[in-house]
Amino acid sequence: MPTIAIVGAGSGLGLSIAKAFGSHDFSVALVSRTQQKLDALATEVNEAGIEAAGFAADVMDPTSVAAAFDRIKERFGAVDVLEYSPAPHTPVPGLTNSTPLEADRTNIQPQIDYYLYGGIAATEQVLPAMIERGNGTILYTTGGTSMDPLAGPTEFTTTTIGSGALRSYALKLHQATADTGVYVAHVPIFAWIGSGGPDTQPDTIAEHYWSIHNTRDGAEQPYVAL
Repeated sequence: MPTIAIVGAGSGLGLSIAKAFGSHDFSVALVSRTQQKLDALATEVNEAGIEAAGFAADVMDPTSVAAAFDRIKERFGAVDVLEYSPAPHTPVPGLTNSTPLEADRTNIQPQIDYYLYGGIAATEQVLPAMIERGNGTILYTTGGTSMDPLAGPTEFTTTTIGSGALRSYALKLHQATADTGVYVAHVPIFAWIGSGGPDTQPDTIAEHYWSIHNTRDGAEQPYVAL
């Protein structure tokens, strides 16, 4: 049975992606900072008839990410799909937003650690094995400002910089893995998830991920709410 690891799993899009892939016979490894919340999410996924478990890790601590993936491999075996979506739903210690005039090294660096270095830490745990066996999917999720910095307010400048760095890494990794059998894509979401009509709902957006995984077409797969 294939396995998807969702890093940054929460009760919104992460849960919906878990159910979307799980409905197609994937096992689901849920990764975020709080084990108690992960256990609650895993229970909900299990109740849908999908095998799932939670593995606590802090994406700003590469050692904890590696330890979590060691536990994932012990439980489920190889990871076939990695979805990295570190959008904070609650305050994350050390992360702040600012305008361009307020941005400096002290408030930009944590965003780089969170988005880019966290994404690299997770990728390091799955990419070598994917290349060795000649298949796998890695999807990096960010807000739309990573692709179009002018799409959001100036108050989100530091987040835009951090997520934009992850986007650049994703696109270059797509280029580098083109002939390996591993598919890498960046998924910028131009929507306030859950804020409006059906096209903003997590279950609808999650189907976009299932389609991306299967079509494997292109380095960037934006989702734009109508």
